[in-house]
Amino acid sequence: MLTTEPNLPDPDGFYAELLALHEGRDEAESHAINARLVLILANHIGDRKVLAQAMALAAKVSDDG
Repeated sequence: MLTTEPNLPDPDGFYAELLALHEGRDEAESHAINARLVLILANHIGDRKVLAQAMALAAKVSDDG
């Protein structure tokens, strides 16, 4: 089951680190980093049902704008 409740001890700190990861990089480099990060985290999760739930939720959020 996908956890959708807040579960990150320092979400603002994580977001700042994520933004810093992209500083000074062009769009293609940022996209490549994001793709690698998604694949690394998907491998860590390792549960296809959870990953499918996450993809569906991500698609819904992006469609809602």
